[in-house]
Amino acid sequence: MKINTKKMSYEEVLKLPKLQHKKPMKPQQWLATIVRIGVAPTLWKTKFKYTTERYDLVKDQPCLILMNHCSFTDMKLAYGIFYPKKLGIVCSVDAMSGILGKLMRLLGCTPTHKFVPDMNLINDINYMLKENKSSVLMYPEAGYSFDGCATTMPSRLGLLMKRLGVPVVTVITKGAFHRDPLYNMLQIRDVEVSAHVKCIATAEEVKSKSVAELNALLAEAFSFDNFAWQRDNKISIDVPFRADGLHRILYKCPHCGTENQMEGKGIHLTCHACNKQWTMDEYGQLQANEGETYYPHIPDWYKWERECVRKELEEGTYLLDADVDISIQVNLDGICDIGSGHLRHDLNGFHLVSADGKLDYKQGPSYSHTLYSDYYWYEIGDVIGIGNNEYSYFCFPKGNESVTKARLATEELYKMTKKRKND
Repeated sequence: MKINTKKMSYEEVLKLPKLQHKKPMKPQQWLATIVRIGVAPTLWKTKFKYTTERYDLVKDQPCLILMNHCSFTDMKLAYGIFYPKKLGIVCSVDAMSGILGKLMRLLGCTPTHKFVPDMNLINDINYMLKENKSSVLMYPEAGYSFDGCATTMPSRLGLLMKRLGVPVVTVITKGAFHRDPLYNMLQIRDVEVSAHVKCIATAEEVKSKSVAELNALLAEAFSFDNFAWQRDNKISIDVPFRADGLHRILYKCPHCGTENQMEGKGIHLTCHACNKQWTMDEYGQLQANEGETYYPHIPDWYKWERECVRKELEEGTYLLDADVDISIQVNLDGICDIGSGHLRHDLNGFHLVSADGKLDYKQGPSYSHTLYSDYYWYEIGDVIGIGNNEYSYFCFPKGNESVTKARLATEELYKMTKKRKND
């Protein structure tokens, strides 16, 4: 999937019409039917099936549906589960760009900026539920899972549930991550996919439970580990490219401590600083070719990287200082390439400056609980996305800087900042 891109000056970008808020449209059932037919081949290829738990209590009611976000397959699975139920879908602004965005409007989709406070979105969700009489599908993680585990979610979800007062349904998939993991450069694997659909709270239970209790129910539902599931169930993925791009997640070598010298290629992960090499087996586990393996389980390696970033932040040594190519999104026409610039991330947050100095944007460490970072974004490159409800700034590092580390640092710095404010 690609996105419309134009080369423009920063001054020209500032003159572009801003995105105007529109109320969500009622989902057009004829278009939903076309989508359902269109996703049928994927559902058939993956032998998709799903189980339900307590869903019979609420299936005829408008619900808030919270689905984990693993790959581009996710929305196809949603139509496999819920069609012909009316669905309003919360999507990112960039996903609704161009002609596709107009069709998505008819489908009942509404755009929002990822990881940016958006009061209109709450009103839009309420409008879809109460006025359009449709359920609302959201991906509360918003960003794709990097390591196959749940990503950091906003702490206000329980409050949102209380405010909406409708049943809450979760959808947790198995196999979708392995079919098309983000790190693997959009290479599809032949993996069976399933899902578990559960009503974690009826409307009455939402009213009776506290915000903390609702958050706990959601945390329990989103406590999954796709690599552990693959290992424990002996799900064989014996493709010759299974480690391609794995260095995007595992950017730091646990043997020599060097960053951004890892390379995932074929079935091997190699550190070019110390020449240590691991083999990724058909069950998603790593084994060192010589010496200590350190972390056979990929999420454990990822957790160790998080701990290393946290230590850098505590010691005041963390720094991302990168030359980047910059694209800006203002509306749903696509993104505007304004050329090169420089991005700095430290304990004070992000600071982005264009090469000519006309763009100068700062974003503090308490602005967002996580970061819009992505791999091979719209087939352009690895990206760091920052910005507000007017402008989205997409930064593509020119060197080998890790967008994964930037996400980890953003999350840990946010926690540290919030803790200091609460102490």
